[in-house]
Amino acid sequence: MFRFFTEKNWFYWSWIGSFIILSSLWVQVEIDVKINEWFGVFYDMIQKALAEPNAVSIEEYFASLFSFITLAAMYIAVYVAISFFTAHYLFRWRTSMVEWYHSVYDKARKIEGASQRVQEDTIKFTRIMEGLGTSLIESIMILIQFIPILFGLSVGIPIFFFGEWEYGLIVGALIWTIGGTVFLIVLGLILRLVGIEYDLQKQEAAYRKILVIAEDDGNVRPKTIDELFDDVRKIHFLSYLRYLYFNIGRIAYLQANVLSAYVFLAPAIVAGVVTLGVMQQIIRAFGRVEGSMQYLLKAWPTIIELASVYKRLREFESKIEQEDLIDEKA
Repeated sequence: MFRFFTEKNWFYWSWIGSFIILSSLWVQVEIDVKINEWFGVFYDMIQKALAEPNAVSIEEYFASLFSFITLAAMYIAVYVAISFFTAHYLFRWRTSMVEWYHSVYDKARKIEGASQRVQEDTIKFTRIMEGLGTSLIESIMILIQFIPILFGLSVGIPIFFFGEWEYGLIVGALIWTIGGTVFLIVLGLILRLVGIEYDLQKQEAAYRKILVIAEDDGNVRPKTIDELFDDVRKIHFLSYLRYLYFNIGRIAYLQANVLSAYVFLAPAIVAGVVTLGVMQQIIRAFGRVEGSMQYLLKAWPTIIELASVYKRLREFESKIEQEDLIDEKA
């Protein structure tokens, strides 16, 4: 799976391509920081305008809106360009995997589900990596940029439970996030979500294989096909039930998450020690930090799917290696 980073013919795409993607993500985060600063200035201007008629001119108001449009345009341009490049980057990654599978397909074709591993799982792997991998890197970069900002904004502001401790908001976000993430990881392990996804894909592979055989062999139906589809139905229904339990916990936590910043800022808001602009900056920075910390929580269903795909491809490659050892001994 990771020959993309070790083979010389993929050097430019794998390493230089990775550098381009990382650099572009950093630029996106820098623009996001500027947008956060804009929110503070803009909402302070709104507060000033609402407190006294004509305290802000129409020219100042539209100039502020135009500055946001400029930042948003830059963000969109970078996002669109890097999305296009990342799609090509990941297709090259898939190509490196497929080329190796093609080179050993005389051995691989003897393994059950080989066609699905080579065609379906390689594209699933790269598509999931496109969203999951870039999101992880971006989350780390956001934490690096926004944690110092949140420190600066929360100095001297009373925080629920933590008082005026300058690290109160960060620690509060950390406790809330880690608690929720651990809860959902434990719930996912209890419900065996990775295992159920793996079993589901194996049953689907067996069902598809028998359908392909049945195209040429009239003796393979209907009983064998019906039996296999019954197995497919059972594993799907079991997965729906387990994800029902998981989603109850996950969605309940995410809905409660909407109020978390306002709860921590309650003493400061009630005491009136922050302006509307500062409050917006804090809530947005808190949301960015909290959202990045919650990466595992929000991406958990996708992580489960990636873990299942990785497990199937790793098992497939291990069987190919075993075939090589058998041939060498023969």
